[in-house]
Amino acid sequence: MDQSLLMSLLAGVADHTLPVADALDRLKNLPFEDLGFAKVDHHRAMRKGYPEAIFCQGKTPEHVVAIARAQIGHQVTVFGTRANREVLDAVRAGIPEAEIDEMARCFWVKSPGWTKKESSKPIVICSAGTADRPVTMEAARTAEILGHTPVMLNDVGVAGIHRLFSHQDTLLKAGVILAIAGMEGALPSVIAGYVSCPVIGVPTSVGYGVHLGGLVPLFAMLNSCATGLTVVNIDNGFGAACAAAGILAGQ
Repeated sequence: MDQSLLMSLLAGVADHTLPVADALDRLKNLPFEDLGFAKVDHHRAMRKGYPEAIFCQGKTPEHVVAIARAQIGHQVTVFGTRANREVLDAVRAGIPEAEIDEMARCFWVKSPGWTKKESSKPIVICSAGTADRPVTMEAARTAEILGHTPVMLNDVGVAGIHRLFSHQDTLLKAGVILAIAGMEGALPSVIAGYVSCPVIGVPTSVGYGVHLGGLVPLFAMLNSCATGLTVVNIDNGFGAACAAAGILAGQ
C-alpha cells in the first residue's frame, strides 16, 4: 500500500463512505503479511517511495506467483527480477495482467496509484556492448517501474569511443548516468571523467576467462581515478536504477 492509497482509505473512514470494519480488514496485514514461506513488506512503498521487489532467483514459481498476488491484493506495484523461463511461464498463467520482458528477466503489474515522474534531467543508461543487454534492460525496466523514462545509449563502449561522444549533448544534460560494461570495465571511468552529474558503474559478467566472471570490471571501476563515480555489484542493474531514482529524488 502506498501513501496515496492509505490517505484515500483514511479519508473514506473520515467522511463515512468506508465502514471502519472494512478499513480494518484492509489494514490488518500491515506492516507485513506472513505467507509462511515469505513475509511480504506492504509498508515499503510508504518508507521508500516504491514497493518491495520480488527477487525471483531461488524461489519456486508458485512462491513468486503467491507473493505477487499478495502485493496485488494490497494495491501496490508488483515488480519481479531475475525471473527464469519457468517463473515467467507461471506468471503468465497465474497473473494474466502482468507485463513481461524476457531479456530483462522481469515482470510487473502497475498499481492503481502508479504515477510517472517528471524530471528535466533524465536517467541516461549507457551500455558498452550488446552482450550487456540483459543487465541494461533490467536497469531500464527498474527505472521505468519507478516512474522514470530512461534515455538509452546502447553499444557505446570504448572499443569505438567515437560512438559514445556522438551523444555528447545527451550525456551533458543527464541527471544521473548508469554506465554498464563488462570486459575491462573502462566505460564508467571515461564517462565520469567527462560529465558533472553522478555516474553509477555497473560491472557485468560478460568477458573472457581472466575477466573472472565480472571481478575484473568491478575492481577496475572501484579503482577508477575519475571523480563522481560510484559502483554497484556485478550485474546489478536493479540496484543501480534504484540508486539513480534516489539521486534524482534528492535533487
